[in-house]
Amino acid sequence: MNSLYKQWIPDTNFENATNWDKGSVPCGSDQVIFPASGKVAVYVEATHTLSGMSLPVDGEFILASGASFSIREGPDPSCGASGTTHFRDPDSMKWFDPALWKAASSLDHLQSGPYLFFVHEETVPCQYDDVVFRDGSSFRVDVSAHENSVPVKSVSVLGKKFSDSSDFSQYATSHLGKLQFHGSSAVRVSGSACNDITGCECGNSANHDRICSDIKCPHLGCKTALNPVGHCCDVCGAIVTIHFSDSFNIESYHQRVQHLFLSLFKYKSIKMAMSKVSKTQRLMRFIPYKTTQEIQVVLLDENTGPNSGKLAEDLAQDIMRDINAQGSHLGIDSAEFQASSGPSGGISGGAVAGIILGILALMAFLALFVVLHRRGMVRMPNLPSLSRWRKDSDIGELGGPLDHGFDNPMFEKQSDLPEIPGLYGTESLNGITLTHSGVHFVNPVYDETDFNA
Repeated sequence: MNSLYKQWIPDTNFENATNWDKGSVPCGSDQVIFPASGKVAVYVEATHTLSGMSLPVDGEFILASGASFSIREGPDPSCGASGTTHFRDPDSMKWFDPALWKAASSLDHLQSGPYLFFVHEETVPCQYDDVVFRDGSSFRVDVSAHENSVPVKSVSVLGKKFSDSSDFSQYATSHLGKLQFHGSSAVRVSGSACNDITGCECGNSANHDRICSDIKCPHLGCKTALNPVGHCCDVCGAIVTIHFSDSFNIESYHQRVQHLFLSLFKYKSIKMAMSKVSKTQRLMRFIPYKTTQEIQVVLLDENTGPNSGKLAEDLAQDIMRDINAQGSHLGIDSAEFQASSGPSGGISGGAVAGIILGILALMAFLALFVVLHRRGMVRMPNLPSLSRWRKDSDIGELGGPLDHGFDNPMFEKQSDLPEIPGLYGTESLNGITLTHSGVHFVNPVYDETDFNA
């Protein structure tokens, strides 16, 4: 989505019961106390009677037409017993808290819906969004950010829309503006919209830690949790990743998915977030080597337990079938999806590219090593020879001679035997006869003449 409206939810209105510690708007018997050191601009819509009021050193009331205050002596029978009511400190409200914003595609939808679902980074106003603070209300927001400025397309405050940087800067530095916007950074109005039909990135990735600091992630029951780019928590559902060409139109494709699939009764519980994101491609899944832009479609369903994410996977498969049939006409080069209920559908182009680059890098390294070795610039390490290893095998682990055990006296070594004449001498060979049929040993027990007879 290229142009959206993001509205700030909290306010500092006097008539808002959540702004008071008792959870109710003060009445005639109440003593109202504002923090003495607090800085706040309070919007007042009606006439109020109070028993007393303590104001801050630096504050301001914005009175609507007909609004006023009066002090009453004594208790108010319609209000009950007298008491003290404190205005809550609004300084804890932060710009980069996703829970404090709601998004819609038009100003009318901001009032009654439907509201749009986004990953956490894009729930907060992006650089091309129109920021709206409700008419007839005031607020106080901490705009501290990673950088000195927070860029947005426009800001609407108290019914006035600021689309020019100088005009808004003048308002933000006024006394009222300083009570409403505070912190280490400043909101910067650019007035420019996204002119890329394929979509524009949100631009909040540098403040990811700030955005996720107060997010509490739920317990998941799906088989394989997914982590969408720009989201603070793992999710159960499906993610369709689209690789696009210059003719891809993200607005048209968003409407196509809404019309073909999300309008079906089967998928009425599905929440979809579609946006352009930057994804780091990693070699062998560990070494980053480049960043690519992709269209990320996050699909979440309301099912829990073992079936969590199954309906989202069914929708992802329908989207993939539509892409396979019409993708070339929609400016889609390729796509794949991941599902929390099972294995992914196909191998992503980035993973394939990573494997190929890894193989090429390994081949290039081996070729370089061979060239350097031939030129004598790299030498192979000297390995011990086999004879050296055999010699060293007689050395024990502690450096001494290897223990071969003990000699058995029953089996003496031949070199230790006494030299017996006739047994190992030359005369013993006279008892061996070589014939054409083989070698014969003469047995002295039998007479040789008798044998030949």
